[in-house]
Amino acid sequence: MSEGFDPVKIGIVSVSDRASSGVYVDKGLPALKDWLTRALRNPITFEERLIPDEQAGISATLIELVDAGCCLVLTTGGTGPALRDVTPEATLAVAHKHMPGFGEQMRQISLKFVPTAIMSRQVAVIRGQSLILNLPGQPKAIAETLEGLKNEAGESVVPGIFTAVPYCIDLIGGPYLETKGEVCKAFRPKNAIRAPKQA
Repeated sequence: MSEGFDPVKIGIVSVSDRASSGVYVDKGLPALKDWLTRALRNPITFEERLIPDEQAGISATLIELVDAGCCLVLTTGGTGPALRDVTPEATLAVAHKHMPGFGEQMRQISLKFVPTAIMSRQVAVIRGQSLILNLPGQPKAIAETLEGLKNEAGESVVPGIFTAVPYCIDLIGGPYLETKGEVCKAFRPKNAIRAPKQA
């Protein structure tokens, strides 16, 4: 299935005091792995981290994953207004570029479900040749944010943020990500589309 597609390394980080201390089972990392495995044709190596809501520790983890060669780093949790929610601050602290459109679109998707989406503070940044995205904490919201919303016929009504991720990674010099159209169709200009490599 994955022949002819670039292997990719993706960092996934669940930020939660309680899950990282064993109070309850983390659901963020499995949700991220499940969706990415369904959405991408590339062979994926995951770098997983389950860490507490500590700003310095989150920043250090993001730097570590970028330095380890992750072209994409996805975080889940810690993006609300609560006192312990510091994932956006930790993410912005390691940014070379801020990509505000991703956060704006995430809130647009979430607002279709809950009015409190205006309190979510997800951000997206580029560090070196890596894209870092903060995602919501709930598994259902993770999938909706990445995939977008479809009507009963399966047609896209509100694009998910992952539609733009592969081309963004192209532009910063990362590997060529190929999505499965039935899950999420990546958008690229015609001149940026490549044929799969021949084995």
